[in-house]
Amino acid sequence: MIVDDHPVVRQGLRLLLDREPDLQVVAEADGVTEAFTRFKEVHPDLVIIDLSLKDGSGIELIKEIHASEPDTHMLVSSMHDESLFAERVLRAGAKGFISKQEATGNIVDAARQVLSGRVYLSPAMSDQMLHRLVSNDDDAADKSPIESLSDRELEVFEMIGQGLTTRQIAAKLDLSPKTVETYRENIKSKLSLANGTALTRHAVQWLLENT
Repeated sequence: MIVDDHPVVRQGLRLLLDREPDLQVVAEADGVTEAFTRFKEVHPDLVIIDLSLKDGSGIELIKEIHASEPDTHMLVSSMHDESLFAERVLRAGAKGFISKQEATGNIVDAARQVLSGRVYLSPAMSDQMLHRLVSNDDDAADKSPIESLSDRELEVFEMIGQGLTTRQIAAKLDLSPKTVETYRENIKSKLSLANGTALTRHAVQWLLENT
């Protein structure tokens, strides 16, 4: 199943996958709600998921699917920064991350690798994670402040960069405005930002650089 909010992307992935004798796309969706409904209907072996969806976060969808059917294989295909999101999606329950820039040439190999039970990451990301493992490197000084954000905080931060108001973010994530304001305050604190204006400016700049 392909979950992406861009019809052209879904069509392109379907064409690439359907021409393989051992692969078949059985469903598509453009948002979290539709995707989970379709997932429960067709029970696909593999779900390919974008991180930014019409009505929410791909990471939240991964967590929902993993909680519902833990054996489901999931692969993220995204324009977002792999170095920031790869570990997050693996912790959520996915088994791989492929950049959309390389998806055209490598999506079939990535799909087969994840379906076989292995993890798919770029060579650079694999080396980075292996280095952290063998060196037990938890030095916060080497990490971007953005990495200190929780998955939900990062999701709110991205929506702030998209220009959404607190009420719009609350409606999209099915949260109360007060809860979103709490997330905003936590983000400002973790990123050492003085006020809401600085938060918005930082979020917009980050979004421009990472999507």
